[in-house]
Amino acid sequence: MKTPVSAIRALLAVPAVSWILLASAALAGGFVWGSWRNLCGDCPSIAQIHNWEPRQTSKLLARDGRIISEFGIQRRTPVAIGTLPAYVPGAFVAVEDKRFYNHGGLDPIGIARAARDLILTRSLEHGGGSTLTQQLARNIWEEDIGFEKRLVRKLKEAQVALELERAYTKDQILEAYMNQVNYDGVYGIEAAARKYFGKPATQINPAEAALLAAIPNRPRRYNPFLNPEESQSRRDLVLRRMAAQGIISPAELERWSAVPLPTPGTRSGEPVAPYFEEWIRQILDDRYGSQLYTAGLEIQTTLDLDMQFLAERAMEWGFGRVEARPGFDHPLYAEFVEATEAFETPYVQGAMIVLEPSTGEVLAMVGGRDFVHSKFNRATQAMRQPGSSFKPFVYAAAVESGIPPSHVVVDAPFAYMQVSGEPWLPQNFDEIFKGRMTIRQGLRESRNMIAIRLGWDDVGIETVAQMATRLGLSTDIPRFPSTTIGSAEVLPIDMAKAYASFATLGTRVEPHGILRVENAEGQVLWEPQPEKTPVMDSLEARVIVHMLEDVVAAGTGYNAIRIVAGLPHEVPAAGKTGTTNNSTDAWFNGFTPDLHAIVWYGMDQPQEIRPNSTGGGDAAPVWGAFMRSVYYGWEGDDTRPDIPPLREIPSRWPLPEALLRLEVDNKTGLLASEWCPEVQRYQEIFIPGTEPTEPCDASRIFGGVPR
Repeated sequence: MKTPVSAIRALLAVPAVSWILLASAALAGGFVWGSWRNLCGDCPSIAQIHNWEPRQTSKLLARDGRIISEFGIQRRTPVAIGTLPAYVPGAFVAVEDKRFYNHGGLDPIGIARAARDLILTRSLEHGGGSTLTQQLARNIWEEDIGFEKRLVRKLKEAQVALELERAYTKDQILEAYMNQVNYDGVYGIEAAARKYFGKPATQINPAEAALLAAIPNRPRRYNPFLNPEESQSRRDLVLRRMAAQGIISPAELERWSAVPLPTPGTRSGEPVAPYFEEWIRQILDDRYGSQLYTAGLEIQTTLDLDMQFLAERAMEWGFGRVEARPGFDHPLYAEFVEATEAFETPYVQGAMIVLEPSTGEVLAMVGGRDFVHSKFNRATQAMRQPGSSFKPFVYAAAVESGIPPSHVVVDAPFAYMQVSGEPWLPQNFDEIFKGRMTIRQGLRESRNMIAIRLGWDDVGIETVAQMATRLGLSTDIPRFPSTTIGSAEVLPIDMAKAYASFATLGTRVEPHGILRVENAEGQVLWEPQPEKTPVMDSLEARVIVHMLEDVVAAGTGYNAIRIVAGLPHEVPAAGKTGTTNNSTDAWFNGFTPDLHAIVWYGMDQPQEIRPNSTGGGDAAPVWGAFMRSVYYGWEGDDTRPDIPPLREIPSRWPLPEALLRLEVDNKTGLLASEWCPEVQRYQEIFIPGTEPTEPCDASRIFGGVPR
């Protein structure tokens, strides 16, 4: 037995080289262990792993619950593994990690194969050795552990994979993997199933499951829409592995291998109302910020998908009519249809808003001709001159001031001296002056001089401007005579709101597109209520509606709506055409008792659409065609089956008993009498206190002095 002294002597006798080797080994071991422990200092903590939830897109739903679109940083809809057919998760295990249920997060056999490849090729570029758990670790926290191909990343993946295996069951790991994997722009099998097959993941067959398992290996390369041959080859490989592992039978392998790949024509998810979607997204982004893209909100909107389709079809018909009219010399849309972006669209543009007057719910919105070319929403953002469609605000101010529809104004030249010293000398569209007429006739025929004289001389431009603002215009209303015939710039959505105030007989309702917002657990976060404000007396509003009915029944809107568009007379309608100077804007703003719509056409850079373009010629027929399809249905074609009538034909607006009905003379505005020609008589309605009390006397026409 060695004494302590001898033991010490023995140690001292050990060669110095051995001591160095022992010390180096200890240091190296400590360094490796410390490096391993500190390698993933920037990786997610255990708590983060336990609390991890996948980012979820927010779902945008139509009013009937159908999905319109999704908002998200990564378009993802989680699906529970227990709701899927067994062959769906089986396909992923078969092709990506057949020993998934037998390893603890790292696969020694796979690691050995990867090491061999590293020695032979000096590269990890082709991957290998990564289990499904490692892939989940890499993809969920790619910002934390890096996504570049290098050895350090592989070691980080390994650490996080081991933590995942300790924190979750195998099925939870596989479920998380399937819900986050990348499919060339969308994430998770639910979003992918809807993208490629137009149905939920719970309804896919084995061939479709195999394709979904095949794509993530190289999402772009195996995208069936882009590279169908390579995609099918990879899918069939997955099916063979599924058969080899007993997930499907040999007979099923033969059957499902014969199934063709999906084509772009079979996919769903194409934008159905892109301008509406973006309008809603901006509203929600202001309210919820990043939650909109990560928290899985469910937003039920006011959009009626069938009505949106009918609005788009009507607008397309209108675009074709405008481009085919004589004198149209702008570039055609067909010349740019293949373009992916256009800073300024040189072809004719348009907008349409459909809403329910009583609630303000926006049922359809067309903000432009092509969202890919231009994201600018002409329905909500374009500042355009309304032209003659502004005139009802002048007449509303007059009626509120106690002036009845029988009030007579002279259609004669008008001059206004401008600041520049030059006189403003407006004209009627037909450059004809017709003399004395009632303001009802002036509105029906859209006579500029009647609106100017009524608004400037009789009512006052300040009263007109205040009325327009009260009804719903949010833009500045200049106090000049030209304002009375629509020179002020307005937003189309404001015009929709203002005209809807007539349709509701005096109540302004804010247009809105959101019915309800729920969180991922189904709790209601926001349920906006219609913002309603009384803005006109109901009798006064009913008088304006009665006058606007005249426009459709016998005025500037009659031929376009009843004849060209073929809207039957049994559908009650009211509205006003709008045409601006030099034919730069064409409008029709109109409503039935239960539906309101505005139509606008023009060039993005204001210029003549075509010679003599008018609201009656270009916009009103589109409004009529849309309303006809809503109330009578739409005959299907190769792209869409029949759409039955969306609404029953409403009853006509009743005339309140409080309104007086009197026969008057249309040249004097006085009560009809034997002293004036019978041909000049017509029935007029009056708010009590505004009716004429004197009988007509021909001398008032010929002996009086016209104003």
